[in-house]
Amino acid sequence: MNALHQNSPALDDFIEPARPAPRVSRQVPVRWGSRTVTVGGDAPVRVQAMTNTDTVDAIGTAIQIKELAIAGSEMVRITVNTPEAAAAVPYIREQLDRMGIDVPLIGDFHYNGHRLLTDHPACAEALSKYRINPGNVGKGDKHDKQFAQMVEVAAKYDKAVRIGVNWGSLDQELLTQMMDDNALLPEPFEPQQIMYRAIITSAVQSARRAEAIGLNADRIILSCKMSGVQDLISVYRALAKRCDYALHLGLTEAGMGTKGTVASATALAVLLQEGIGDTIRVSLTPQPGEARTQEVVVALEILQSLGLRSFNPSVTACPGCGRTTSTTFQVLAKEIDDHLRAQMPVWKTRYPGVEKMKGAVMGCIVNGPGESKHADIGISLPGTGEAPAAPVFIDGEKALTLRGDNIAAEFHALVERYIEKRYGSVAA
Repeated sequence: MNALHQNSPALDDFIEPARPAPRVSRQVPVRWGSRTVTVGGDAPVRVQAMTNTDTVDAIGTAIQIKELAIAGSEMVRITVNTPEAAAAVPYIREQLDRMGIDVPLIGDFHYNGHRLLTDHPACAEALSKYRINPGNVGKGDKHDKQFAQMVEVAAKYDKAVRIGVNWGSLDQELLTQMMDDNALLPEPFEPQQIMYRAIITSAVQSARRAEAIGLNADRIILSCKMSGVQDLISVYRALAKRCDYALHLGLTEAGMGTKGTVASATALAVLLQEGIGDTIRVSLTPQPGEARTQEVVVALEILQSLGLRSFNPSVTACPGCGRTTSTTFQVLAKEIDDHLRAQMPVWKTRYPGVEKMKGAVMGCIVNGPGESKHADIGISLPGTGEAPAAPVFIDGEKALTLRGDNIAAEFHALVERYIEKRYGSVAA
């Protein structure tokens, strides 16, 4: 027996499939009108986004919220930082309701949230959830009082609250006290360890305080955001061991472009695979001219890639090599992928289940037929030196072969007919 066979698993060995660990957090209902988005427990991991408009511009903000909701954001956070912004919130909600957008709104409060929520009850009612940063609710004696004011409003209107600690705005009094206590130890911890502990302590103690004030535990979500991938993973692993509150994940200030996308995907994927995290937000800095919805697209892709949820039909396509001199497969793959994504807002109700469909557009004979057979519908385009023929596979079987100069358009039509036949009957 050669070395390869000697090191191979026996045929009766069971190889454990990779699956995300089950989540064990509390369930938190986030409500608006007749709609409830359940966070935590056995609910799916939820996607959240945030506007970058001036909230005072009620129309502009409502339009961006609509765009984010259509893109797939199940909750949208807006900045509430001035009395004018607080006064605009009910009008934003009104505009959204008029447009049929029932996405729950989250108010992001810092420094003056206690005044804005108490002085503007219509704002407090129009929001479905409040984000409170324990590091930005007041200093000294004012801290506990102002925190309590915000929690009391949330309890009064039965709103969910995210207690969101951020390492860039950590409660400095708490951090200083913990640093001082650490210095007295015979073997002090490294400063990084104390920062981790201070972040977790701030979140958990604030949640316990909110419960003592009168907010139910099933209205509380925690987050401890960091800007470093390893820092985020370390903190959330520790946080998940110390409490059963629902957890919101996000790499804060992730950056723009590929840096922000890769960093967010790396950190969130590790935690989600371990069953940690109930909502996610990808905090991308938009590139010039880039739509705000890009952060939603990335969040959806993270969850779909992990197999946690399905949002859009997927298209498998090879990267291309010396065998694939034609760009036809690249163009066709993009056309099909773009078309499927663009149609999903309509297809969600017309073709139930289409979001789980798998397509394949491959560029040569090496992996083309195999990948196409594994897809629901796939095509293997001819590579360099191959016969000018493109076999099409439907539900694992070769259905037909396309030839000539109109292969792309013909395959596009086949995809449309396949969706109508397979998923249209479900809707009927």
